[in-house]
Amino acid sequence: MRLKDLREDHDLLQKDIAKVLNVAERTYSGYETETRWLSKESLIQLAKFYNTSTDYILELTNIKTAYPKNQKNKDKKKVTN
Repeated sequence: MRLKDLREDHDLLQKDIAKVLNVAERTYSGYETETRWLSKESLIQLAKFYNTSTDYILELTNIKTAYPKNQKNKDKKKVTN
């Protein structure tokens, strides 16, 4: 995962991100070293915090920019018969 790189790119400490996630610093350290599992909710929260995608954090893509926001029902096209 790219947690450490993202944190350092933003000049933040582990304790800063631990506060964002409302976890102990030791718990967050475990996320960075991959000795603890990161919950889906925390992963999403970090992606929003860093304005990136969960895929980028998980190293599934090298594209750092976040995906566009889901427009739910706003972009649906009317179907005509």
